[in-house]
Amino acid sequence: MGNPSSRLHCLIKRCSNFYRKPHFLLGLAKDEKPIFSTVFCDQMVSPFSQTKQFSVGANDTFIDPIPVVATTRSPLDSSPTIDAGSSIRKPISLWPGMYHSPVTNALWEARSSIFERFSDAPVDPTPQNDLITKTPSKSRTSVLYKFSSDYVLREQYRNPWNEIRMGKLLEDLDALAGTISFKHCSSNDGTTRPLILVTASVDKMLLKKPIRVDTDLKIEGAVTWVGRSSMEIQLEVMQSSPEASSTSESLALTANFTFVARDSKTGKSAPINQISPETETEKLLWEEAEERNKMRKVKRGERKKEIQGEEVNRLNELLAESRIFCDMPALADRDSILIKDTCLQNSLICQPQQRNIHGRIFGGFLMRRAFELAYATAYAFAGSAPCFVEVDHVDFLKPVDVGNFLRLKSCVLYTELENLSKPLINVEVVAHVMRPELRSSEVSNNFYFTFTVHQDSLKNGARVRNVVPGTEEEARRVIERMDAENSCS
Repeated sequence: MGNPSSRLHCLIKRCSNFYRKPHFLLGLAKDEKPIFSTVFCDQMVSPFSQTKQFSVGANDTFIDPIPVVATTRSPLDSSPTIDAGSSIRKPISLWPGMYHSPVTNALWEARSSIFERFSDAPVDPTPQNDLITKTPSKSRTSVLYKFSSDYVLREQYRNPWNEIRMGKLLEDLDALAGTISFKHCSSNDGTTRPLILVTASVDKMLLKKPIRVDTDLKIEGAVTWVGRSSMEIQLEVMQSSPEASSTSESLALTANFTFVARDSKTGKSAPINQISPETETEKLLWEEAEERNKMRKVKRGERKKEIQGEEVNRLNELLAESRIFCDMPALADRDSILIKDTCLQNSLICQPQQRNIHGRIFGGFLMRRAFELAYATAYAFAGSAPCFVEVDHVDFLKPVDVGNFLRLKSCVLYTELENLSKPLINVEVVAHVMRPELRSSEVSNNFYFTFTVHQDSLKNGARVRNVVPGTEEEARRVIERMDAENSCS
């Protein structure tokens, strides 16, 4: 085992070497110094300690877990905003193996406090028949990322270009939405069965302003609409800047998640607590969510219609260029490329560490993996680091279980080149759940991401190429996506 004092000396030496690393490797400006606290160094020296320590001041620490409850003004319910950096941290040497983000750790710890109320419940509790009505403020929760002062947190969220990792942020949004849904659906006692709450869909998310990784960030949300067994949670991502003079100017992104409830024993849809908007803003959000819910039902009915009439001409127009690629490749347009030549894919076995509290792979993990593959696809296609613009509506069609073989396939579906200074790259990612033992493969999700490129990358005559479908099936997918984009604009 070796001498304990020599092992301690070795660990301290490793810490010292880490501090001397170049600033650009630490994500810092040349004149910026790393921020380290006594608590951080203690955790480095004792990486296997089970004590949960959270820094609250220059010299203070406390051991209690983070209380993630509604941020309302009620003396019983009020609590400070969740600190995204206050969850348990592994030593830096173990970072590559760290799966959950600090936010998902903090939020899932908070959910466990909800389930503690069921510990003294009957062995076979009854279904939740006596529903209560809650206000949106009862589920309102916010998370604060102290990027400006917390170096360790910032390091976990920056990408190689010192920008925010959008995939991790999408993962956090899903985790926060799940926590909010739990808080709304929880009963006041443990006499009823806990519900299974799953992500059903996510509406289009449009990035309104770039998100910096060196400036504090806040996510806040609440339940805004409730049906019989479904609910909508609206989340807002806000980041202040010197030029932002109002809250609206600080808004970087708005996300609407739809969750559905299932009885934990029967698996059937289960009724949930109703909602009673109080303020004018809450009433307006309820009306907007009600309209979105109606539109979703209409769109589900329109998906099955066949392409016919004028749309047949659109198919032929899209396929005209591909026929040149197939029949006379030497004469094909050099500024165009077939969809099949933009494809990337990866596969993984879904591990237990990626499951949610119900034992299934949670939606945030799928969104992050899909985003990162889409980002790589756009990068390889454009030849420069892409900039995220939006993610379109996502439906979670099939559950993904631990042990499933997940295969993600991506391609550039089409490009929009009308504005040459800001070309748009539309990437499709399809997630397949495969079960080799059953010789089955099903689509669990279709993701659609839009990227652009920095103007600097378009200098010296560089440009984004046009993408051409090579088959009728690909042309149909392009038309469906174009129509979906036009219907939302």
